[in-house]
Formats: sequence, structure tokens, C-alpha cells
Amino acid sequence: MNIANQQSFPEPDVAAVEIRVRGRVQGVGFRPTVWRLATDLKLAGEVLNDAEGVLIRARGGAADIAAFVARVRNEPPPLASIEAVETRDFSGELPAGFRIVESVAGSARTQVSPDAAICPACAAEVLDPSERRTGYPFTNCTHCGPRLTIVQGIPYDRATTTMAAFPLCEACLQEYRDPRDRRFHAEAIACPVCGPVARLIRFDGEEVERDGALDDIGAAARLIVAGEIVAVKGLGGYHIACDATNAEAVTRLRSAKRRDAKPFALMARDLDVIRRYCRVGPAEEALLTSPQGPIVLLDAKGAERLPEGVAPGLTTLGFMLPTTPLHLLILRDIDRPVVMTSGNLLDEPQAIDDADARGRLSSIAPIALVHNREIANRADDSVVRFMADTPRLLRRARGYAPAPIRLPGGFEAAPDILAFGGELKATFCLVKNGEAVLSQHQGDLEDPATFDDYCRNMALYAELFDQRPTALVADRHPEYLSTKLARSRAAAEGLPLVEVQHHHAHVAACMAENGYPLGARPVLGIVLDGLGYGNEGAIWGGEFLLAGYRSFERLGTFKPVAMPGGAQAAREPWRNLYAHLTAGTGWERLAADFSELELYQSLADRPRATLDAMVERGLNSPLASSCGRLFDAASAALGICVERQAYEGEAAARLEAMVDEEALRGEGEALAYPFGVDGGGEHGPAILEPRPMWEAMLNDLIRETPAPVMAARFHKGLAGAVVAMAEKLSSRDEKAGPRFDTVALSGGCFQNRVLFEEVHRRLEAEGLRVLSHSRVPANDGGLALGQAAIAAAALADKNNPTEGDASCASVFPA
Repeated sequence: MNIANQQSFPEPDVAAVEIRVRGRVQGVGFRPTVWRLATDLKLAGEVLNDAEGVLIRARGGAADIAAFVARVRNEPPPLASIEAVETRDFSGELPAGFRIVESVAGSARTQVSPDAAICPACAAEVLDPSERRTGYPFTNCTHCGPRLTIVQGIPYDRATTTMAAFPLCEACLQEYRDPRDRRFHAEAIACPVCGPVARLIRFDGEEVERDGALDDIGAAARLIVAGEIVAVKGLGGYHIACDATNAEAVTRLRSAKRRDAKPFALMARDLDVIRRYCRVGPAEEALLTSPQGPIVLLDAKGAERLPEGVAPGLTTLGFMLPTTPLHLLILRDIDRPVVMTSGNLLDEPQAIDDADARGRLSSIAPIALVHNREIANRADDSVVRFMADTPRLLRRARGYAPAPIRLPGGFEAAPDILAFGGELKATFCLVKNGEAVLSQHQGDLEDPATFDDYCRNMALYAELFDQRPTALVADRHPEYLSTKLARSRAAAEGLPLVEVQHHHAHVAACMAENGYPLGARPVLGIVLDGLGYGNEGAIWGGEFLLAGYRSFERLGTFKPVAMPGGAQAAREPWRNLYAHLTAGTGWERLAADFSELELYQSLADRPRATLDAMVERGLNSPLASSCGRLFDAASAALGICVERQAYEGEAAARLEAMVDEEALRGEGEALAYPFGVDGGGEHGPAILEPRPMWEAMLNDLIRETPAPVMAARFHKGLAGAVVAMAEKLSSRDEKAGPRFDTVALSGGCFQNRVLFEEVHRRLEAEGLRVLSHSRVPANDGGLALGQAAIAAAALADKNNPTEGDASCASVFPA
């Protein structure tokens, strides 16, 4: 069916081509762009969406056809991402002019686009009193607006989205059909006449008291300024908003949300407001105003300060600009930051359903700004941090997922695979047609609602991408819920299951996102995190692995130290401090030389006899080579986070925030806390020994050295020790040369900017190539990508012998 005005041109000749464009090319204004290019060159033909992407058939002079193909490749619309442009001769019939035709259904091989923040054109339109969409909170075009959060099927057309419930009015229909309009086939197109409607309600059903002169959005803004807490139904889920400058409102929100200390996300109407509180450079500005519109972690170095309760103990603030017209209209008259945190309790998934929001959020925010457009798919806000002058995703969700990652050379024939990821910061990953589709951030699977959402999204992705896995992949940890689910499904469906070591998956994820080829020489993977299931059931977390996709060898590790209380030690930093000190200096030495310290007295008052007995007998006190637990212990030693962590990584985050920049940059290396490097070679992995560090830190405590200086010395010393270990492990002999020339950095500890930048800088100074994360998180949010890459290599080679430690991936046939 012809859905655009056909324009006729004189036929220059009879040469004709068919052009296949693959990538993120649906729902981004690609067809109208093609139409404009074709009409500009006076070509005949047609363009359509199908399940493989965009298909173009064009007829014209040879020179014009060549120019057309080049312009299609080089002049795509802003949100498009072209992966391939394939051409071949075409002998079929074509119309006299150029037209846009209806989509064709079929096996889905194209990409679902991520949601995009409001574009400048729509933002200006919403704020312009002369426009028919002035003040309309659901304005969008092909350059912005909802995509993943409203899609229910493929191809991406209005009929397969939650906008199908809103028939277009004549004015919108005219825009939708006009290839010259930026709303041509904008599937979420709407206006006040025909689109969704926002309403301000009380969850208890009572009327909201308001100024009669204000509309619902204006009334919500007035309530926020007055100190109220308001729920806001956004693009991929509910937010909860309050005035970030109002300490009392922030405290109330923390109490109601049961969120003791984890920092709140912030939103501001413009960059000028953000600059009052944070330092914003050109790179940060570009990211804040990008179509992805993530939360960007910024240094809180502005002239003004927010209440401590916004981000307790930290020196960074997470800001984003309005991501939708609804948020823009709320904030347009608010000249201060607003807390815009996820609409949930603790670590539950963000509410997306109105009834669910009423049940879960009414105790937090009695008033809500809602709307009647269904959210089909949850997508939390993405979080980005600049480190080593590069934006690096800490949480990958809205704006980024489900944009695929092309697997490196050697993986072109990878089979369809489903990787289940980890348990914390969970994601899953589909492999199809040589691409890895990593899901949006799912959360912690220990929460039942999060686990249910994870399962639902896995089924949705299978439908959207028409993916039927030939193998499943999971972490080796037998108690991960993701692993149990993978085992159950493998058994039920008769599919082979590949189980992958946790830290090997981290390294492979880093390699894959950097395009490191399958057949390239191994890298040194340095993986620093909290905990992961190692070989033979050991707990790892500070690892130096000589690794490729097919295998790995453990060359070095942090010294294993007991975790008295097991999981409880991960929550209570003082336990790790006690374990590290008794394993290093010993309690007798601590009592003899450091009894005057507050640290000593604090530990002396603990149930030491019980802890000692647990460690001696191995009762709920596993040995762990964990860098994360070392950070916990150091934080406790400096009195920063001693009793309990309110959220995962709090002790390490507050220790990083304490670092004195002048001491970090200005002090000589001699003052950095030393570590030892012992052993290695035929007798097992080399050991990074923290005993000298503890000696130096305890002596600094005796000298009453300021804690910020000590924090700097700890980070600097640890970074130097990591690089020294890499240097030690690289050497073989003069004939064989170095074992590796490339290092891959992964694991949640590398989200610490000070540690990451120090390690990165020092490794490059040694002449090593450094691979690091930017497109996927260094934490467990990237784990599924690495699992998928390892499984693809293992399945391709399962009948061939491999080099190194073949136990890196175990393939269990159905």
C-alpha cells in the first residue's frame, strides 16, 4: 500500500538496484530520509521496513545511483546506526516516482531502538505558545521519544506499540504520512487532541488540592517546590521527585523509601542549574544533552551545595537533564535541582504499572502525576561516569539498551546463544547473526519481583529478536538464581548448558566490547571485584588471568583472607578489617604496638574469640581473594565506613571520595602504601600480599596522618602494586618474549575513578595496550556479554583441543 505522496520524474535510464540496510534503522526516521535523498536525485523506486531492516529499490542513472548509495550510508538520521549496506542488481518492476510503502512482517533480524531523550526541536515546540503542541507532555518525533519502552512486537510500527490505543487525529495523521515532516512514521506521534493525557491524582482516590490557575503538571511542580514528595510516571517507569535543596524533604524521602545512604539521582531544567552545584566540562555537557540523556556523575565542585542527605559521604552528584516533555514541563519554572529517583522500595524493580505503583509507592508519595499510556517494558535510567577522559557506563539501560554490540572477528558464525548473566546487577544477553544484544539493567535477582521481571524480559527479547537459542550459558556459581534458571531450562528444553567462570567472563566482556578478535593472542585480564565463584569452589575477587575467549590461566591473585560470617562480612566492614589485620600483623603484634589506636579498641570489644574459632575451623568463614573486601577493610581502618554498608560498595565509594587530590598527585611514590608480590610460576599463582600496606597504614594512624592523605596513599599504593604484578607476570625469557602485550581491566572495583585512572596510566607508561569498559559496565552488568562470547568460542571448538586451562568453560550436553 502506498502511504506517501508519489512524485514522478523523467526516467533517466533503466539501471536499477536493491539496497539492504541493516542496523538500527527502524523507528528513527530512516525511510523519510531515504525518500528525501531519492527525490533530491530524482530517482524512481520505493523504500520499506521489513524484518531484516530497511529495503530500498531504486532506478536511475549510474552516477545518481552511486551518489544515492553513498548518501544513504553517510547521511543517516540522528538516531540511526548502520551496520551494513548491501547492494545488488534489481530486475523487477518499480513505480515511476519514489514512494514509501507499508512494512512487511517476517523473521525479525533488525534492531529495536533504545528510547531517546527529548530532542531540541520538540523541546522548543513544547515551550512555544504558538505551537499546537505547546505544553503537551507526550510530544515526540523520529529523533526522540519512546522506543523499547512501548514496543510489543516486530516490525516496529504503531500497531505493535502501546500507542495503538490512541488513533491519530487528522492533523497528526497528515504529519505521519508526510515524508517531508520530521514526524513521518514517528510511531509514538501524538497531540492534545488524540494522544495520552497526564493527570495529577492522589493514590488514595481523594481530590488533590491545587491552585485553580495551574494545569496538572504545573500543580505537580508547585507541590514539589512546596516540599511534597510526588511520584511521576516517566518513560520506562515511575520516578519519585522532591526538592533536592530541601533537607527535610530529602530526609523524609529516605525514610519512606527505606534507602539509608545510597545517593539519589538528580534532574535539573538546564545546564546553568547543574553548574551551580557541579563542574561541567564540554564532554559532560555533550553527554548530558545527548539523545541517550543518562545520569552523569559529576564532581560536586560548584559554588552551591546540596544537603548531605542527597549523596551522603560522596563528592559526586548524579545529574540528568529532562528526558521527556513531561519532565521538561515539570521543571521549566523550577530553578533548583529535583531528586528524581527510581519509583521503588529498596532494590525492588521500578514500578511501571499504575495499580502496582498505587500499591507500592503510596506510602512514599501520596500524590502522583500519571498518564494513560502503558509502559510495555521497564527501563531504568542509565548511569555514566567519565574516567580517563572517556564516558563509561556504570548502569546500561534507557538510551543504550537494547542497541547490539557486534561481536569481534572470528565470531561471524556464532550460533544463537542465551547467556543468563550473574545475580547482582543482572543482565542477560542474546547472540544472533554475529551480534550480542545485552538487555537493560535488571537489578538484583534475590528480589522476587526483580527475578520475575528478568524472566518476563527474557521471553520478550526472544520474541522481539526472534531468537531461539541453541545453547544456554550461566555462571558457575551453583547458588545464583540465574544459574539455577539456566540449568532448569536446559534440562527442560534439551539444550546444552555452558557454565563459565565468573572472572573469565569479566575479561571476555572487556575483550568483546573492544572488538578483540577470537584468534588473537591472550591478554592479561586484571579483574578486581567483590566476590565470584572460582575454580574448585574457591571465592575469587582479585585476579590476574592470562586469558583468551577459549581458555584462561590464573597467573596471580590477591592473598586470600577469611570472611568471618560469610555474607555478613560483605555487609559489615569491621569484620574484614579484623580478618585482614589478624592474617597480616597478627593480634598480638597489634596489641603490642598499636593498642593506643581507636581502631584497636573498637576491634578488641568485638566477639574475637568467636570469630577466631570460626576462622580456625572454617565455619562460615570462606577464604576470598577479594579486592572489594580489601577496600572494605581499609575504609573501616580509617573510620569511614565501619559498622555496616547501607548499599553494595558504600565503603569503597566513601573511601574514594575521601582521597586528597593534592596528596595523590603531589606526594612521591615512597609515601604510597607498599604491597608485596610473592611466588608465582610452577608453584601456583603469584600472590599480592597486603601485609606491608597494613604496617604503613597503622603507623600513619599512630602519626595522626589525615584520613584523606591516607586514602590517597592507599589508592596509589594499590594501583602501583597491581601494575607491579602485571610487570612480573609479563616476563618469560629472552627467546619467548613477554607473555602478553595487552591488558584488560574489568570488575566493579574499576568503577573507582582514582584506582582505574592510576592503573590505566601506569600500564600505558609501561608500553602495554589497555582494554577497558565503556559501552558495557565493568561490574556484573557486563557479565552476560562475556559469558556469551566464551560460549560461542567453546561451542565452535568443543570437538577440538584447546590450549591453557580448558576448565574455563564446561559444556554440558542435553
